[in-house]
Amino acid sequence: MYLILVCALFSAISLVSFCLYGADKSKAKRGKWRIPERVLLCFSFFGGAVGGLLGMLLFRHKTKHWYFWAVNLIGLIWQAAAVVLIALYC
Repeated sequence: MYLILVCALFSAISLVSFCLYGADKSKAKRGKWRIPERVLLCFSFFGGAVGGLLGMLLFRHKTKHWYFWAVNLIGLIWQAAAVVLIALYC
């Protein structure tokens, strides 16, 4: 039960993160007001690393910033570890 809940939560946050990266790229192309980097990074780190990485790769957005790669990869590691630990102990 906990595993399904955590996976659903991470999936929902990843979807939001993916959409934020896409929206920010679109705004950047049109010269509009942008989504702050800290918002993108927080969504990626706190549950949305899969969506953040997919957004970076598919939209080719923020790929030249090393700290976006670092935050997304560290987030992916801790999120995967959380799912594994919940699967093993619950």
